[in-house]
Order: sequence, then C-alpha cells, then structure tokens
Amino acid sequence: MSRGQVVVIGGGLAGISAALRCADNGFTVTLLEARSRLGGATYSFQRGELEVDTGQHVFLRCYRNYRGLLDRLGVSSHVSIQPRFHIPVLAPRGRRAEVRRWNLPAPWHLLPALLGYRLLTVGERIGVARAAWAMRKLPLDDPELDRTSFADWLRAHGQHDRAVDLFWGLLAVAALNASPRQASMALAARVFRTGVLDETDSADIGIPQVPLSKLHGEPAHRELTASGVRVLLRCKVTGMQRGRDGLRVCFRERSGTSTIDADWVVVAVPHWSASRLLAGHGVAGREEWAQLSSAPIINVHVWYDRPVTDLPVSAVVDSPVQWVFDRTEAAGAGDGQYLVLSISAAQPYLHQRAEQLQQLFLPALEEIFPAARRAEVRDFFVSREPNATFLQAPGVARLRPGPHTEIPGLLLAGAWTATGFPDTTEGAVMSGLRAAEAVDLEQRSARGVEVTA
Repeated sequence: MSRGQVVVIGGGLAGISAALRCADNGFTVTLLEARSRLGGATYSFQRGELEVDTGQHVFLRCYRNYRGLLDRLGVSSHVSIQPRFHIPVLAPRGRRAEVRRWNLPAPWHLLPALLGYRLLTVGERIGVARAAWAMRKLPLDDPELDRTSFADWLRAHGQHDRAVDLFWGLLAVAALNASPRQASMALAARVFRTGVLDETDSADIGIPQVPLSKLHGEPAHRELTASGVRVLLRCKVTGMQRGRDGLRVCFRERSGTSTIDADWVVVAVPHWSASRLLAGHGVAGREEWAQLSSAPIINVHVWYDRPVTDLPVSAVVDSPVQWVFDRTEAAGAGDGQYLVLSISAAQPYLHQRAEQLQQLFLPALEEIFPAARRAEVRDFFVSREPNATFLQAPGVARLRPGPHTEIPGLLLAGAWTATGFPDTTEGAVMSGLRAAEAVDLEQRSARGVEVTA
C-alpha cells in the first residue's frame, strides 16, 4: 500500500536521487522532466563520430552519496578512481610539478607532496604546508568563515600571490568555479578539509570512462522505471495550486496541458527556475535565491590527428588552460587524440567567438604539449555552460534554503540548497536524499508516528 503521492519536478541528479529514495520508502512517485532526457546538466551530445559531454564532471573518492547513486544505477564499473591521488601540474617552458599523496595517515599523506611542489620556492612550500595545517583546525560551521573570501583568509595566513595562483587557486577554481577572491572561505575549507586533508584517500580522483548520458541519464531512466517511478519526459511544469488535500502540479506536454495531484512535491530544479515556479506562493527566502547568481564554465574541445600527450588528466598554471582531459576513448574517437579543456570561472571567455578562443587556446596548448605543434587539428569547438553552478561567493550560506518550506508538502532539492557542500554531484545527490527523508518524516508525523532525530 502506498504511503502517499510524491511528484518530483526535475530529472537531474537531485531529482533522480529524491525519486528513487521516495520509491524505496513506499511512496508512489512521478518524476516530471521538461527535457527529452534525464541527467540535468550532466549529459552528452553527438558531433560527428564523437559523443561529447557538456562538461567534465570528475568526482572524489569521498563523494559517498554520489558513488552510492552510481552503484544503484549499476554503472560503477564505468568510472575509474585513482589508486592514489595524483595530479601532474604543467606550466609553459617545460616546467612541471606533481601533487601526489603518500600512504601516510592524514594529514601527513600530503606533506611530502607540498614540500616537493617545485613550482614554488622552498619558503612558499613551507608556507603552504602551514596554511593547510591551520585549515585543518577550522570549525567548518563557523558563520564567520562564510563571510570571508578564500583569498583574504589565505593572505591572513601568509600566502602571497604566487602561492595563491600556483597552488590554492589551482584546486579552488576547479572545485568552486570561482577564483579565491570570489570564493567563500567556508566552502573552500569544506573542499580542502573533506576532499584533501581529513582522510588519506579522500581526494583520489574519479573520472567517467563513458559519456555522461550513459553514466547518468539512460541508466537512471531504467532504474527509476524498475523501481516503480513514473517518468514523464518533455513535461514542463507551469505552476502549482494549493488545495485542501495537497498540491496540484500543472504541466504542459505534447498532448496539451495536464495536472497531477500530490501529497508532496519535491522541486529539484536550479534556483532561478525554482524561484519562478514558486512566485506568488509565499515561500520565504525566494527572493534571496536570485542573489545566488550563477557562474559559467566553458569546455574547449580539440581533436588532433595524433597523440600529443600521454597524460589522462593534467592541471595547468600560468596559462589560460586550466585542466586538460584525454577523452579519446570515452568519446569514441577512432584515432588521433581528443582533448577537452575545462575552464572554470569562465566569465572572460563566455561570450567570445569560437575563432577567438581558438587563437588563444591552441597556442597555449602548444606551450604545454610541444607535440601539438606538429599535429593537425581535425576539429575545434566550444561548449558553454553559462549557469554551470551557483556563484559560491562569501555570504552565500544565508541564501541557501533547507529542504523544508512554509507550504505543507512542498520541499526543495538541488546542489544550490543548504547541503554545506559546494555545487557538485555530491551536493546534488545529497540534497535529493535529504528531501526524500523530509517527505518520510512529514508523512510519519502526519500519521502520529513518533519521530526521533
């Protein structure tokens, strides 16, 4: 017997996670997605013989909720996780360093790597190690951390521009989609503490070995259906009505307009979409969600006629290039080498034409990979994510809502909600699970079942 009707709006990772957990908990679940596919921002498209991801969504071993979803979808074999955290860091003129963890208890596992980081002077390396030690002692729930920028905290702890640009920014920009000057110290500390400092193997990097649509959207559709969730694609939600017995969701599909009644509705869409959808419903803080703003990521795709590097992933400093991924096999390129450059905090590049970006990034790649000078470019194109993440700036914590709202039965999910984590796949999955737990608690409370924390 069903415990009630749940409608999940949005088929990204948050909505998928919420729908699966609600179905597991005995609810009748319908998932509405406006697009023709599931997966949200994590999807792929075809360009000739290449199957291209919109973005490079790597993860860390410590992403336990996200990895749990991959297990549930039966796709864990389609990702590879480093046996030991290792990042080659490249710079023009053949300069190179590595960040590699040792098999020592945390935080000593990174000390040899920090002290051996050759792009910094010995004094700068010692300063980085001291700042990392200070960060490990921070109380992550201290509100003052969120009001401080990462750059200001680093400077207060003796970090000068070179250390910020060549080490801290290398990781922060990728993890937070913001420069250290733009980033909340609370979120930066969460990234470095949870992902790097607190456990020996937490930072080991996981990389999808198949296109994202095959990792998320397609297997999620199969698992949702097998779990009894009704999945309705190409259904755009246009509004909600509050009734005596629950909520009515109005949506538009191919055959016209329809409605569906629900005891609970989980809104698992980006913050700007949630704000529009809930306008006029008296949801506190809705106007504040708009202040979250958004930050872009662009991906520069280069298909060479021959291999130019043997590195599957590398970070780059002192260059417009940030991170380079070899996606030749995953994308189905028959020969040559297909590289993807992931550029976070990409506001300066977002509106530049592909020709302009080609003139910038191809010479930059040749500075990093000299073999590229002898290679022919078979294809060059750019994919843009204008709203890749919310802007993870100082003061952002007060703008992020929890799962509950003032409207009975209405809950929120999405990486932008108050998970305590940055806007990542882990945060998205976590938010969906929390929304589902909130549905479960509300149902038990309504039936007079004793609920304990």
